[in-house]
Parts: sequence; structure tokens; C-alpha cells
Amino acid sequence: MISFEKINLADRQKFYDCFNHAGRESCLYSFANLYLWGKQRVAEVEGRISAFSHFNGHTMYLFPVGSTPLKPAVDALRQDAKERGIPFRLTGLTTADCRELESCYPGEFEFRADRNSFEYIYDVDRLADLKGRAYQSKRNHVKRFLEFCPDWHWEAITPEKLAACRGLLEEWFMLRKRESPYTDYCLEKKALERAISSYEALGLEGILLYGQEDPIAMSIGSRLSDHSFDIHFEKAFGTIPGDYAMINQTFASLIRQWHPEIRYLNREDDMGLPGLRTAKESYHPALLLEQYWCTLREELDEN
Repeated sequence: MISFEKINLADRQKFYDCFNHAGRESCLYSFANLYLWGKQRVAEVEGRISAFSHFNGHTMYLFPVGSTPLKPAVDALRQDAKERGIPFRLTGLTTADCRELESCYPGEFEFRADRNSFEYIYDVDRLADLKGRAYQSKRNHVKRFLEFCPDWHWEAITPEKLAACRGLLEEWFMLRKRESPYTDYCLEKKALERAISSYEALGLEGILLYGQEDPIAMSIGSRLSDHSFDIHFEKAFGTIPGDYAMINQTFASLIRQWHPEIRYLNREDDMGLPGLRTAKESYHPALLLEQYWCTLREELDEN
């Protein structure tokens, strides 16, 4: 079997270089996300990088990326699944990946689009400026926030501010559990705890939004590629009108200022939640990045 190893923080640049060179724009290929979410393990397979994960009752492999031929890496992953006695399932495929895989294995794979995992990619200028009729409602939200919090300000998340982040998140999760006692926030809470504990090592950047003395919203992300930035977390209490709109626009403006080369913001998927989907669509993404997964037809026939 392939020796999939726990992700080492020291390998961050190596992963970034590989994913960036391969042109991956999906948050599935964010080193931070691989480290933060679940118990993912990684390995270099025939010159390509893949991950072995278990989510929502499914064991899966991340589509292997790198500069070497695809087929030897997929053959090795298929053999690994066979030795583990599990179905072979690849995730994180683009339409181009599906075509390449089909050319290597004609008719062997069943491909399925996962709409709940489609990622929302935005033009950073549009989120920072909110210009035009399409963003009139967002400008109204920001205006309402300014009316309620005329003394607002933002502060960059530095090591000295991590305690404030923890306090905000503790209160945020407490309020959400009170509102939705049967919703499981365990996975997200663990991911956020890891993000704060390894904030600098992961190369994370973020801001806290203050109404007056106390933080009322937070946003954290990291560079995804030479021209894209991934927004991993965005939290606001929702008690002040326009707080989400304000943290969204403020962070987009700062990312553009801090990193002039960044053109796109990946705000990740909507997890199939109707309210979240409506909110993300309302910001008019420049691209809805399609995500596919695939399984072997012979294994589907057996089941």
C-alpha cells in the first residue's frame, strides 16, 4: 500500500509550487485546507501529489496532480484501493481532468458532477468596489452597517490578535448551537482551532472587524495560486445589519491592496445549503468552478 503521511507544515511551499504549477484553482488544492479539515493524508505517487481522505462516509483519493504522466499515478492509486479493500473513488476533478482520465481509461470510469461542491470564484475588484446596479443591495447593506457602527475599524490578525479570534469564535459557536442545537459544528470548530494554532506556519492572513471595542466579525484566508486567494473562514454574529457585507468588502479591498497581483477570490462551495447558495450567488461570481468525482464502472456494477 501507498504510505500516506500526515501533512507536515514544513512542506507548505512544496505543495504550493506543485498545485500552482499545475494550475489548480480549487480550494481542494489549498495546502491550508488539506491541513485543517479532517484527517487527510498525503503522498507523492509516481511524481504526482494526492491525498487520502474520509468524508461523509466515503473514502476517496484526491485527483493526483503534477508534471508526470497521469496513468501511472492512477494505476498506483487503484492498486492501493484494491489492497485496502475499498472502492476506488477520485474527487476534485475538473472537466479537463475528466477528459484526460477518460482518454487514459476509455469507458472504465463513471463521472458525476457534485453541484454542492462547485466553488464560487469572484473578481477581486468587483467585491472590493461593489460598483454597478448588480451590487446596489450590497452597497445598501454596507451603508446600514456604517449607520449602526460609525466608529468601526478593522485590524489585521497577528499573533497578538489570536486570543481575540478565539473569543469571537467561542461566542459565535455558542450562539449557533443555541439557535440550531442539532447542527454538528464539530468539524468546522476543529478546523478553526487548527487554523488559529498554526496561523503563521500555514501562511494565513485575516482581519477582525470591530464595531467599537470588541470584534464582531472575522475573515481568514491564504494564497491559492499566483493570482488567486482562498477565503477559508468568514464569521460574523449577524446581529448588526450589514456585518457580513462589511467584512466581505473590507477583506477584498485589503487583499487587493496587500497583493496587487491577486485577481480572483475563491469563496469555496455552498455545501448544498440553500441560504448560503443564495448569498454566494448574490455576489455574482465570475466563475462557478465545477467539481466532479468518479468511480470505476465495474465497481458500480458489482453494487
